[in-house]
Amino acid sequence: AECTLPAPATRVECRDAQTGTPGTVSKGKTSQPAGWEFWIDRGGTFTDVVARRPDGSLIARKLLSEDPQRYDDAVIAGIEACLTDAGLPAGDYGTVDAVRMGTTVATNALLERTGEPTLLLITRGFRDALRIGYQQRPRLFDRRIRLPAPLAERVVEVDERMGARGEVVRPLDEDGLRRDLAAARAAGLRSVAIVFLHGYRHDAHERRAAALAREAGFEQVSASHRVGALARLVARGDTTVADAYLSPVLRRYVDRLVARLGDTRLLFMQSNGGLTEARHFRGRDSILSGPAAGVVGMATTARVAGFERLIGFDMGGTSTDVTLYDGAFERTVDNLVAGVRIQAPMMRIHTVAAGGGSLLRYRDDRFQVGPESGGADPGPTSYRKGGDLTVTDANVLLGRIQPDFFPSVFGPDGDQPLDAAAVAAAFDDLARTVRADGHRSLVPEAVAEGFLTIAVERMAQAIKQISIQRGYDLERFTLCAFGGAAGQHACAVAESLGIPRILLHPLAGVLSAYGMGLADLRCLRQATAELPLDEDAMTALSEQFEALAAAASTHLI
Repeated sequence: AECTLPAPATRVECRDAQTGTPGTVSKGKTSQPAGWEFWIDRGGTFTDVVARRPDGSLIARKLLSEDPQRYDDAVIAGIEACLTDAGLPAGDYGTVDAVRMGTTVATNALLERTGEPTLLLITRGFRDALRIGYQQRPRLFDRRIRLPAPLAERVVEVDERMGARGEVVRPLDEDGLRRDLAAARAAGLRSVAIVFLHGYRHDAHERRAAALAREAGFEQVSASHRVGALARLVARGDTTVADAYLSPVLRRYVDRLVARLGDTRLLFMQSNGGLTEARHFRGRDSILSGPAAGVVGMATTARVAGFERLIGFDMGGTSTDVTLYDGAFERTVDNLVAGVRIQAPMMRIHTVAAGGGSLLRYRDDRFQVGPESGGADPGPTSYRKGGDLTVTDANVLLGRIQPDFFPSVFGPDGDQPLDAAAVAAAFDDLARTVRADGHRSLVPEAVAEGFLTIAVERMAQAIKQISIQRGYDLERFTLCAFGGAAGQHACAVAESLGIPRILLHPLAGVLSAYGMGLADLRCLRQATAELPLDEDAMTALSEQFEALAAAASTHLI
């Protein structure tokens, strides 16, 4: 069941997330905002801010996501800069109605494995089930297989077992579980994931274990029947562990924002393309927080312009996200992110490590672009922080980025333009190295062009994966380019793929942030139904859908 609360609106609209069949409609209350609203996308390199003034006009601002010499948090710095420019006190948020934002905090924690140390409680005999997974071997011929590091720091087998029909095969050993929880708590663990066999349907043991964990002092308790009540132990287990691993990191970040914003309403973008209140924002729903808003912004603005078939090309500083839109949002439930299976509704977005900040290397007599990124600190060479050459620098050298028309947010005081002279000097040095290897005719501009050709090809290949390989004819689509770096490469990518049209919105550089303002509050609820396919099943499914819709409506209101 999928329920949305448009803003402003007077009702909650529910429908079947797959078929679109209308469901229950419940009354809600919203009001037209009268103060400031901030729509913010905190990316890996830049934080984009779109502010709506009380008179309805918009202003946009870009800040480096990391600039420790100037501010602690780019989100707060962006809000306060807009307020002070309007003549308002920086710390007075009384005129701010709401802050809507997407963040990469949880995504980065998953990629870098810096989440909360987590305890996994699982049915006895299944200790290694999540580690074994589905026995998939994506790299058959590798002589040395390197598995991603597991998220759970400690695994405890719990003496319990529920049968597939709900019968108690082995009672829950509460005394033993108390001892194990106390030992884990004494070892410094504060977060626990509970994954029991058949817990998605028969949750009595999981509920009791969760209660015992809270009694033992665990601050984050994620039980699989609450995180995602769907069949398949491995995917359900991985999702629950990821939720326990990421939610405390998110919670600390949200708490810091709330401490600064006070009573200002704070909403976060979820991976499914809908907003949720800060108190409901969970780890499993945060993986594609920023990119999902870009898809919403792309589809909404393109529809106004008369385009229905779109290839989303969102190129930022760290990576490029591509997506296909054919009149409806595409979502997936089974996802693999950083080696972790996440069983949760997400926008179908394909990401490649090719962004404006992707590092340019000359190794083994060949050019390489990424996957490493210069990020925001030190960033590209042109950012005046001593960084290495990146895709952005190649565009500066070739004149595709003009420092006079780029935000002057660099240097010690954050008021200097891009450093084109440093870029030219760095490419001169690199060109000399290339010529010394026998490539005598390559001048700095040819070197920069060669790197960009590689970057364009990587992005074009990503678009082919989501379109041509799935049977879509790209001549019927429009390339919608957005993100800070997409405009520099949109023509080359479209030409490479034979896409006849390119759409660039006036706010293309901050479209993900703008998408926050266009998005609705959204709640998706899922459940597993195992029934014979007959007339009685249709009645049961309808009742189950109504129950899910009612729960989702209550959650939104």
